[in-house]
Amino acid sequence: MRALAHPLRVALMEAIGQSDTQTLTATEASELLGESPANCAFHLRTLAKYGFLEEAGGGRGRQRPWRLRYRSIELVPPGLDQATRLAAEAAATIWFDRWLARARDRLLRTLGYPAEWQEAAIASQRTLYLTSQEAKDLGEAMHRLLEPYEPRRDDPSLRPRGSLQYEVLAFGYPLADPPRSPEAPGPAGPPGPIDPHEPNDPTEPTTRRS
Repeated sequence: MRALAHPLRVALMEAIGQSDTQTLTATEASELLGESPANCAFHLRTLAKYGFLEEAGGGRGRQRPWRLRYRSIELVPPGLDQATRLAAEAAATIWFDRWLARARDRLLRTLGYPAEWQEAAIASQRTLYLTSQEAKDLGEAMHRLLEPYEPRRDDPSLRPRGSLQYEVLAFGYPLADPPRSPEAPGPAGPPGPIDPHEPNDPTEPTTRRS
């Protein structure tokens, strides 16, 4: 999880997922993200080392194409120990910040689009009262609505004329803290005093990504 807590690695994974070929080389990443090929190559290899990317075959050196190993990543799964949870929260913060900044930018851009694309933009908020199971069911139902369109991501021949890349973000969360079971860990608080007799193990600075 710590491998994801780096802005450039997050940007690389997003760029691969948004590429028409679903692959990216270090050279292509450099041109797209404004980073050096050497830096992109290092972070691509690091993501592959920790199992998030794999080689797509063909090419050598910085011309090797890389692809995602997973379509979705659960950044903060339940049951993590505190150290792992802190690293997961750091990674999730980077993803959230990117998603929300892009959503704000693209939604504002739609105000200047043709009418049909202004009407096609989604910006909606609802406050509901749900049990935890109902909230889970709602999320699964929303994902099922997207499934018929997902094959188009990998197969350009399935994309109808006039279609554009279209991002859908879905967030849902309680507006009040639920009762905590006795064994459940609480939210991570500020770090306590360092014990000089204990070794120092600093934590490096996806929630589900689809």
